[in-house]
Amino acid sequence: MPRIDAIATVVEDMSRTLGFYRLLGLEIPKSADREGYVAIALVNGLRFAWNTEEVERSFNPEWQAPPVAGRMGLTFRCETAGEVNAVYAEVVNAGYEGSLAPFDAPWGSRHCRVLDPDGNAIDLFAPLP
Repeated sequence: MPRIDAIATVVEDMSRTLGFYRLLGLEIPKSADREGYVAIALVNGLRFAWNTEEVERSFNPEWQAPPVAGRMGLTFRCETAGEVNAVYAEVVNAGYEGSLAPFDAPWGSRHCRVLDPDGNAIDLFAPLP
């Protein structure tokens, strides 16, 4: 039976994308900014991988960037509501797009959404006390 091994995405600008994910706490070496493919280990053996559009086209010549961002996103858990607010501010102040300012969600969490450089939705949340 297949099991999930990695979350992967195609990026336009590796350095800008990795800089975004570093703001969310992922440990990615700065030397990776110049690579065409980067993968890092996450918890439980899961990996997160990025490859440039050029790398994607090297084995998939017909690949075209979607005209709009996809329907899939990632969610990062923060420890506190204050951390959600702080990370949102840090990401937006670094020049990345915030698409949903922090708010107290009816399902019991502090929640917000930012977009990575390729338009993928990245949610941040922390359970409310």
